[in-house]
Amino acid sequence: MRRHALLAIATAASLALPAVAGEITASARRSGYDFMSSDTKAMQDDDTANPAMLSVLDGDTLWTTKAGAANKACSDCHGDAAVSMKDVAARYPAFDVISGAPVDLGQRVNLCRKQHQQTDPFAPDSREMLALTALIAKQSRGTPITAGDDLRLASAVAHGRDLFMQRQGQLNLACTNCHDDNWDKHLAGSAITQGQPTGYPIYRLEWQAMGSLQRRIRGCMTGVRAQALDFDAPDMIALELYLMSRAHGMPMDAPAVRP
Repeated sequence: MRRHALLAIATAASLALPAVAGEITASARRSGYDFMSSDTKAMQDDDTANPAMLSVLDGDTLWTTKAGAANKACSDCHGDAAVSMKDVAARYPAFDVISGAPVDLGQRVNLCRKQHQQTDPFAPDSREMLALTALIAKQSRGTPITAGDDLRLASAVAHGRDLFMQRQGQLNLACTNCHDDNWDKHLAGSAITQGQPTGYPIYRLEWQAMGSLQRRIRGCMTGVRAQALDFDAPDMIALELYLMSRAHGMPMDAPAVRP
C-alpha cells in the first residue's frame, strides 16, 4: 500500500511541475545536513557516534596494507593520508589525462591499484572501495568543493547538467523537478533536499550501511521507475561531476550521516 501511495503522490506531483525548472542560486544552497533532525545531526557531529567512522578505520588499515604484484601500499607512494589527501576529494570527479575524460574518486583509487599496485580493482560501492574513499574524503572536511573548475571538464559538466534536467522513467520526472523546484517540501513524510553531494560516501540510516553517490543516484532513478545507470558508466560520472560542480564552494562534510 505504501508503495502505491508513493507512486500516486509522485505521479500527481509530476503533472503539476513546470516543464523547465529554476536552478538554485548560490546564496540559497543548503547541505542535506540542514534538513536532518537534531538527533541525526548530533550523530554526524560526534565522530565517536558517527557510524561512517567505522568505514574510515577500515580505510586506515587498507591505506597501509601492501597489495598486488608490486607489493605496495597506498602509504608507500602517498605517505600520511591526512597530509597527502588533504582537500583532494573536493576536486573530484577530475580530469584524467590518459583517458581524456573525468574520473571520480573511486575510479582514481582503482587506477592506482592497477597502475601502481598491479592488482585487481575494487568493485564499485564495495566495502573496500567505500572505506578508502571515506578515509580520503574525510581529509576534505570543511574544504570548499571545486570540482568542475578545470576547463577540460566543461563539456562533461554540460552533459551532466543535461542529464539532471532530463525527464525520465514512468513518472516522467527529472532530478531538477525534485531538487531544484521542490526542495524543503516533503514526500510521504520524507524531506526533499537539494541533492547537494557534500558528504559522500555516506552512512544512510535507511540503508544501515555506507554508500556512494552513485548508489544514491541509482536509487533515485529506480524511484522514478527509470532504468538506473550502470556503476562507473560515462553518463554516471558526468552526472556526478555536474552535481559536485552545482555544489561549488559548499564545504565538504564527509563521511556524512543521512536519514
